[in-house]
Amino acid sequence: MIRRTFLSAMAAAAGLVFGANAALAGDHNPDKLKVALLPDENAATVIQDNQGLKSYLEDKLGKSIELIVTTDYSSMIEAMRFGRIDIAYFGPASYTIAKEKMAGGDLDIEPFAARVKGGSTTYQSVIIANAESGFETLEEIKGTGIEVAFGDQASTSSHFAPKYTMQLAGLKHGEDYKQNFLGAHDAVAINVQRGNAQVGGLSRPIFESLIEKGKIDADKVNVLTYSADIPQYPWVMRTDLQENLRAKLRTAFYSLEKGTPEGDAVLKPFKSDGFAEIADKDYDIIRDIRANVQ
Repeated sequence: MIRRTFLSAMAAAAGLVFGANAALAGDHNPDKLKVALLPDENAATVIQDNQGLKSYLEDKLGKSIELIVTTDYSSMIEAMRFGRIDIAYFGPASYTIAKEKMAGGDLDIEPFAARVKGGSTTYQSVIIANAESGFETLEEIKGTGIEVAFGDQASTSSHFAPKYTMQLAGLKHGEDYKQNFLGAHDAVAINVQRGNAQVGGLSRPIFESLIEKGKIDADKVNVLTYSADIPQYPWVMRTDLQENLRAKLRTAFYSLEKGTPEGDAVLKPFKSDGFAEIADKDYDIIRDIRANVQ
């Protein structure tokens, strides 16, 4: 049902052009653009991994770029809300939260690009268990009262999606399990591996990246299940940016090509094949999930 709803939203958004939002553009055209990245992993690592993005945008936009990693999702939402950042790589849920908080205010935002992997602009969450816990399916958690680790409370793939997946399996927070928020995806995986939490939910791409990097031993965790497909993290911009700058941003992201030096420098940290157009309607499925979980 989630997949059908998502595909319907995508179909409705197909063919939309960004010209409809042009009237919202303003005259905000700073010499330095502040670009925020999600604190999904250690902040220093995120900044270092995205130096290719910084150099690329400075070249394409002719502006200085400052990369920012906020302390958590909520502080990133507030930074965008109060105009302290210009462009941001939000999680799907945190984008919808920010959009709601900014409704009716002087400043608005719009999603303009989403990660593409394997020809798709969707991804999944994964729910994992410590290998020694004995859990091999979600149903086995029923009535155990174990601790389940999540990332940030505003995270799609390390909170809302895995919790909703558990809910669909008949598991209720407070009855079948206790929850603990650890802030970041890598913290969830590491704590499950160590047995500090018996089960945890996080982004599947991040989980697989942690295994690839050797930070997680695949023999020490069991994959219990994956969530339904969810729309990828959106790149978001302030709508009061000067239209010429908005157009340059879109072109810069859409023209990235895997296999080229500058393309690989930007895309590799995102484990992406490129970035494609995305619209606000594509995130209605996330709004539905949040409403059901909350």
